[in-house]
Amino acid sequence: MAFSFSGIFSNDIGIDLGTANTLVYVKGRGIVENAPSIVALDKMTRKPLAFGAAAKEMMGRENPHIETIRPLRDGVIADFEMTEELLRFFIKRAQHNRPFVRPRIVIGVPSGVTEVEKRAVRESAERAGAREVYLIAEPMAAAIGIDLPVGEAVGSMVIDIGGGTTEIAVIALSGIVTGKSLKVGGDEMDEAIVQFMKRKYSLLVGTRTAEQVKCTIGSAGPLDEEMQFPVKGLDLVASIPKTIIVDSSDIREALIDPIKSIIGGVRQSLEQTPPELAADILDRGIILSGGGALLRGLDRRLMEETSLPVIAAEDPLTCVVRGTGKVLENIPFFQKMMF
Repeated sequence: MAFSFSGIFSNDIGIDLGTANTLVYVKGRGIVENAPSIVALDKMTRKPLAFGAAAKEMMGRENPHIETIRPLRDGVIADFEMTEELLRFFIKRAQHNRPFVRPRIVIGVPSGVTEVEKRAVRESAERAGAREVYLIAEPMAAAIGIDLPVGEAVGSMVIDIGGGTTEIAVIALSGIVTGKSLKVGGDEMDEAIVQFMKRKYSLLVGTRTAEQVKCTIGSAGPLDEEMQFPVKGLDLVASIPKTIIVDSSDIREALIDPIKSIIGGVRQSLEQTPPELAADILDRGIILSGGGALLRGLDRRLMEETSLPVIAAEDPLTCVVRGTGKVLENIPFFQKMMF
């Protein structure tokens, strides 16, 4: 009786629980949340002080009593307790803080997730207030969100580049035929920029600055018109704050290794793809989703490396969460596509 009653009044939720950002979809309302997956907490009591955008504002500016953490690393839970707190915060916000409502939740997770990691995500969601928890591979959710014919006898290739992982999958007949989960994503690109600035300019910059540089002038290949950007950091020689002007060609050089890793993963997946599905991909092309799809020239670079058509999805950041929303509309139909 209690479960039936709560089911009537619940708004089912789809969550793209990402390393960098968490997006929340509420059935009947659409996407209601897109916030950083960050928690700020009191070091002494370990009680959360802020979540999402408010916690991100504190990053790099903490005092001795405050710590900011990202409870997910490489797409999986690194801090079980804080992930639970983060999920509880987003679920309450999505449900307008109604304490007795227990929604069904569909969560996108990396395709290479282990059984232990699946259980950790499921238990975190249940303890945070979920009535039922369904897990779906991120590339499958992205393909559903893009409206690819995932249930048909035709091959579709999706590359979902997130903050912590790059998910590469060839999908057909409601399943992932070949898949690869790389521990390479936006975070590794940011770290590559941090190390490059330190190595070439003896300038120490934070990851937030590196992310801003990547989004503003970062590219995977030569640009028609190179750009410049002022970068502020700490001069490691003089130990004083300093601003330097960085060229987009420098940032392209910094991103060589992460981009090569993604290209290598795509090639390996293509090598393992059955010939009939490879022919479908040749006709239909490769679809890019996730925040990494926004990197300038990445589609063109992949096209040059694979000799296949490459298309960036419309609104690539929301593909996975839109897919979880479509799953919520018809859970029995998509049941066999979930873990």
